[in-house]
Amino acid sequence: MAELTVDGLVVDYGPVRALDGVSLRVPSGSVVAVLGANGAGKTTLLRAVSGTLRFHRGKVAGGGVTVDGTRVNGQ
Repeated sequence: MAELTVDGLVVDYGPVRALDGVSLRVPSGSVVAVLGANGAGKTTLLRAVSGTLRFHRGKVAGGGVTVDGTRVNGQ
């Protein structure tokens, strides 16, 4: 399993900003829980990280590959 990195993630639903500059790093082998109130952006975050939701800015990478399929460090 590879490290997951999220850097400056921004997601908008029309005029509503659902995620605003979310950054996190999950080391390989870690177990993480995402907690928050209703409407806090938990599902939006997981959809963006999994690649099923398009985000407007930021980067999501795991195992040296970004969500859009490009290699980290331009390789």
